[in-house]
Amino acid sequence: MRVPTVDRLAPVTPPAVHADGAIGLRPDPDGWKSVVAAVRTALPEHRYAQDELTELIGDLCLAPGADRTVLRRLHGSAGVRTRHLALPIDRYAALGDFGETNAAWMTAGLELGERALTCALEAAGLSPSELDLLVCTSITGIAAPSLDARLASRMGMRPDVKRIPVFGLGCVAGAAGLARLHDYLRGHRGEVAALLSVELCSLTLQQRDDSPANLVAGALFGDGAAAVVAHAARADDHRAGHPAVVATRSLLYPDTEHLLGWTIGAGGFRPVVDAAIPDVVGARIGPGLRAFLAVHGLTPDDIGTWICHPGGPRILTAVAHALDLPDGALDSAHRALAVSGNMSSASVLRILEDVTTNAPPPPGSWGLMMAMGPGFCVEFVLLRW
Repeated sequence: MRVPTVDRLAPVTPPAVHADGAIGLRPDPDGWKSVVAAVRTALPEHRYAQDELTELIGDLCLAPGADRTVLRRLHGSAGVRTRHLALPIDRYAALGDFGETNAAWMTAGLELGERALTCALEAAGLSPSELDLLVCTSITGIAAPSLDARLASRMGMRPDVKRIPVFGLGCVAGAAGLARLHDYLRGHRGEVAALLSVELCSLTLQQRDDSPANLVAGALFGDGAAAVVAHAARADDHRAGHPAVVATRSLLYPDTEHLLGWTIGAGGFRPVVDAAIPDVVGARIGPGLRAFLAVHGLTPDDIGTWICHPGGPRILTAVAHALDLPDGALDSAHRALAVSGNMSSASVLRILEDVTTNAPPPPGSWGLMMAMGPGFCVEFVLLRW
């Protein structure tokens, strides 16, 4: 199914300053939206129970004979039951320098990325040659040519396909990537765009590093890839089960750069995860989200489906309290965390797939996707079914 060609020069509404001082786009007066045609996830075959991983990760991260009390407490309270890893767990100890781990990321990432994107395109009734834009994000490895360039010829995309490889957004990139597809499709209304997230977090685990950040990462993160295919549609074009992106908002919090990210060195990506992150989320996310929703005449009470990045139990609790959400509002995030851990940018896309395929919200109902990432930043995506 090819998306009908329409006027690609139609005017886009100019920026507006909102109540919280942030700048964003007003609702499109021409009634255009971007529609999620399909979203699919691909997970590695190596699946482990959390209690099985605890001692094995301890062998990798802790010195022989070191006390494992903190490690076991972190694993027990992470809200994770199972995770998928890019490699069999017994292969990680043999990984040497960053070159070896990055090579493993490339091999596994190409396979998972191809699988996720192929399945998403097939579900949308499209072929790779019909793709006009591919945004590819990962914060767990680097490559030049990038993953998207290698996949383009491997999958049979057109030579003129537009590509945007993204590094640095981290966990926020699933929501931010969908938001940027929406921005693009507003100005290219006859085209098809896809977002591919490939996150192999296990390959960033630092051996013989007992820092709190590394132990937290070892307790929470899992591996996977996810892909979204989207196109533009008029407001009166309703497709059951397919959510539409109505509006987006990006917020970057000043003086919070130290909270989350990587320290990059000879050993690769050493995690930076500050214990203050839940407090920052709890204090700042509420005003920004309420102001964003108010532009569209909505409040958090109007949102029927919440798709929140499962950063960890404390972050989910902070979000629920900050927005005064009812019990169960973030159950989809808790389920995703339990069955596959925090897969960085792929997590919210996995939740979106679960929601749209297993329990589609009622037509006309509102949804809100949100994720946080290095910066420290947050992305909101307003959805409607």
